[in-house]
This record gives sequence, structure tokens and C-alpha cells, in this order.
Amino acid sequence: MSLLQLEDGEAIGGVFSVDTSSLVIAVTDIDQLRRLQVNQLVAVRSSRHGQHLIGLINKITRRSISSNADTSAQLGEANNEVVSISENFVRVSLIGTFKDVEGLSSNVFKRTLDTVPEIDALCFKLDSDNLTSFMRAIASQRADNDSPLTLGRYSMDENAEAFIDGNKFFQRHAVVVGSTGSGKSWSVAKLLEQISELPSANCIQFDIHGEYHTIKHEKVQHFVIAGPSERHTKESLQEGKVFLPYWLLSYEEMLAILLDRSDSNAPNQAMLFSKVVSEEKRKYLEENNLKDLIDNFTIDSPIPYNLQEVLQELKNKDAEMVPSSSGKEKQGPFFGRLTRFIQRLEAKINDKRLNFLFNVEGSGMSQNWLSDFCSKLLKSSSDGDKKGVKIVDFSEVPSDILPLMIGLVGHIIFSLQQWTSREDRHPIALFCDEAHLYIPERTSGNSVSELSLKSFERIAKEGRKYGVGLVVISQRPSEVNRTVLSQCNNFISLRLTNAEDQIVVKRLLPDNLGGVADVLPILDIGEALVVGDASLLPTRIIIDEPMFKPASTTIPFWMKWSLKETNQNVENAVMNYQKQTRT
Repeated sequence: MSLLQLEDGEAIGGVFSVDTSSLVIAVTDIDQLRRLQVNQLVAVRSSRHGQHLIGLINKITRRSISSNADTSAQLGEANNEVVSISENFVRVSLIGTFKDVEGLSSNVFKRTLDTVPEIDALCFKLDSDNLTSFMRAIASQRADNDSPLTLGRYSMDENAEAFIDGNKFFQRHAVVVGSTGSGKSWSVAKLLEQISELPSANCIQFDIHGEYHTIKHEKVQHFVIAGPSERHTKESLQEGKVFLPYWLLSYEEMLAILLDRSDSNAPNQAMLFSKVVSEEKRKYLEENNLKDLIDNFTIDSPIPYNLQEVLQELKNKDAEMVPSSSGKEKQGPFFGRLTRFIQRLEAKINDKRLNFLFNVEGSGMSQNWLSDFCSKLLKSSSDGDKKGVKIVDFSEVPSDILPLMIGLVGHIIFSLQQWTSREDRHPIALFCDEAHLYIPERTSGNSVSELSLKSFERIAKEGRKYGVGLVVISQRPSEVNRTVLSQCNNFISLRLTNAEDQIVVKRLLPDNLGGVADVLPILDIGEALVVGDASLLPTRIIIDEPMFKPASTTIPFWMKWSLKETNQNVENAVMNYQKQTRT
């Protein structure tokens, strides 16, 4: 018995023309035509028994033609009468094949076309009980394991739960986009909530504005980048306070912070800095008897070194006098050429906003610190402290080096996955909130942004091989790097009102689904268009409300202005502004 109850008398029309991925349906009944809508699902009888081709309506056309006398005569009309003939056509984009057999437990619907329909093959609108049967069939197809991934319910049938393929969603990277107030943060919170319930969950959320601190769950670990007034201690990491010691930065990353490329002495400064840092790293390895690392380390190896010693050596070189051939002293080769570099380095060290980077001491200057830090980031919920979802709050990191810091964390995670043996490798997903800030389309020659972009481009291109998934989240997809977006094969798009952002999403969709994106500006709050490898059916989904809501709700201006009393505390805000911290 068929899953779909489609009687010949209920057909909206027959196939008029066919090409490789679309077809035109001729509709003779004007009442049927009036009930059709763009983006509605239809089923077309296949030439194979027990199969229907599923498509989306993308255009409905009605055209009236005035007949001539010969045509009128053929129609049995008086020759002196003008007869108006209507041509009603519906263009349909084919999206897959539905095996219409009750009791079939696998491959009910697939995103391929085994056949193309024959001319005059009947076409049916999927609605009412047929739509529910179809939706439930593909929902059960995605819910074939104990912990399926679901976002909510289909807009066209709210009785059918919308499941997506969790493997393909993270394997092939994903994009979550939506204008401010569209429900983007709710969608992300819903994903994190479901991931946290898995026994071996493993993901990291980069929280740029501190809005995900409200997600309280026994399997969610919160970290925050240390503020200006906090001091590094042995317990800092256990308490959720993260310091990112400067010795984690590569040579290029350190120069991005310190070097002024326009300085005529920049090449000398960079060369000498490299030499002194290498010597300090070697000195650390020798003092700690780490002989197995001495022969293999490079300037980019994450090995602790004393920055104050580097600074002092640079000062010595900047004021160095050397003997001349006449026996008198003369200025050394770097005399006065390092002054500006030294000033910039001292300014960074003394900048309280960079406390988390340069004010690291004790255990933070130990080789073992990196192992402890990476264990916190990389271990799943079935290992360590049972908290596989990690939310890292970057809200107090200065905006000018924010891309560099997030890129650093991404680079460390990718490198560790790369150097982990295949049998020991456990997959991890990176949720990149406000991605346009550190995965930008245009870097304008900014070396800080370029280095961050380089890290995420590599993850996008090669991450799948090493078990690193990427979820790009942004309210401005037009400002996110095209290379990274092109590597993402799953799209959750909430309402987008900006024309440039809509164009970006449309370009990323397959040609035959481009019309689906026309609904982007009219989606309701919390409603999303889901397309990609992880979704059997490109469709609109109403996102379920997460258990723990992020603190990103749009402030109701008019309602707040209507209150008789408020609890503003400007004095406290000024104090936080001066201290550069909210605590």
C-alpha cells in the first residue's frame, strides 16, 4: 500500500515539458491553479512503479490567448465570436525521489533523480494527510538513531518534527545566518542544548558578547578570558579564567601585534626579535632538560620564554657600542634602530587590557600548562569533567586583537587534531559566533585579521579530514569570507532583510533551489530556511524554543520607556568603563 493517497482525479495537471532538473505542468482546472502557492511541494508520478518525484513550485503562470476564426471553428464556436483561451503553467524544480511504499524503513526519500517523468505524467499537490505522511516519512528517516538532531517542526506541517543528519551537518560545515532579532542565537542555543545531551559531546562556542552565559547545564563548561584586574594563578583554569600566554603566539602573530611595517627599520627589528626569541626558547629547553625538543623546535613552537629577557636584550642591542678599527667605540649595527619597536613592546606589556596575554606567571610559564589548557578544550563529555560543550567568553578582549586571539585558539585546536593519531582522534565542532569580525571578506591589509582568516580558511578546507567541524554564525553573511562560506554545505538561514546578505545566500544554493531563498526577507521570527547535505528536504522550519535562552533578546524600547521607574546605574557603568571590566 502506498504512503501517499493520490487519486487520478485529484491531479493538478500533467507534465507539459521536462529538462534535467525542472519541469512544466499544464493545469487545466482554474480552481486548482488558484489553490497553488510558490514553494509548495508537489509529487509527480515516476516511470518506475512505487516512486514519485518530489518538487517545489517556483513559478505559477496564467496567460490568456485570443483565438482566430479557424481556431474558433475547431472549437465549435461561431466564426464571428472571439474566444479567449487560458494557458495555465506551473514550473517545478525537482529535488528528489520518494519511494512510496508503506513499511519501507530506509531510503524513503533521497536527493537524487533516478528517472525523469514522462510527458503527461500526473502531478499532485502535497497537502493535508499526504503532506503529513510525507513529512513523517522523511522525519523517521533522519531519526534512525537514539539521539537524532532536530531543530523544530516544519512550517508546512507543524505535526511533523524536522530532523537533520547530525553527521553531515558537522562533517561538511554549516552556516547559521539571520538579521538582528530573527532568532539566530536561539537556533544556536538549541543546537548546543542537543549536543550537550550526547554522552561524548565535544564542541566549543566562541562567545563574542557574553550572551551565552545564561546557558546553564551540567554538561556545559563556561570559560572567560581574564580581565584587566585578574592575576594568573595555578587554579585559574580550573575556575574558568583563561589566560593565553604570549608564548603561544607564532612569530608572525607576535609581529602582527608589535611591528610597524611602515617603519624603515622593520626588517632589522623583525630579524633581531626572531633571533632573540629563538635563543630564549632554547634556553628554557636546556634549563628544563627537555633534550628531545631541542633538536626539533622552531621559532613558531609553543615553548615558554621570558619576554622580559627578550626586552632587555633588545634594549642592549639598541644602545650597543662596539670597537672600531681605530680602537675607539662606535655605534653598533642596531644602535637606535630598535627604539620604536621597544616602545611598542613595553606599551603592550603594560596595557592592562592585554593582561590575559602578557601578565602570565608561575604555572602559566610551564610547558605543562599547554597540556592542561588543551585538555580542557578538547576533551569530550565522556572524558575528564564530563562537560563536552565549552563556551569561551571573549567579550573583554580588545577588538583590535580579537581576531588574532580567536584565530590562535582555532589554530591550536586544528594543530592538535592534526597531530593526533587517527585511532585516538575525537571530532570537535567550532561554533564561530559573529564570524564576520574575525573571518572577514576584506582584511584591508590588516595583518591581525589576515592571520585569523588564514587559520579558519585552513579549517574550512581541511578540517573534515581531522575531525574539526565549523559552524559559521553571522548576521552579515556578505561580510564573511567567501572561501570559508563556499566550504560550508549546510545552511540555516533565518530572516535576512539586507539585499546583499540575501544575494550571498542565494549564490551558495544549488541553481535549481535559488528560488527557495526568495522567502528570506519574509520569514517569521524563529523561522528558518534549512538547505544542505544534512537536510533531506530544503524547507522552512519553525525553531523550537531552547531550554536556556541566550541573553540576546532585543530590548523593548517603547515598553522600557513606558515604565514609571528604572534601575539605571550610570555610576557603576562609568566605573566598569574605567576599569575595562564588567565584574
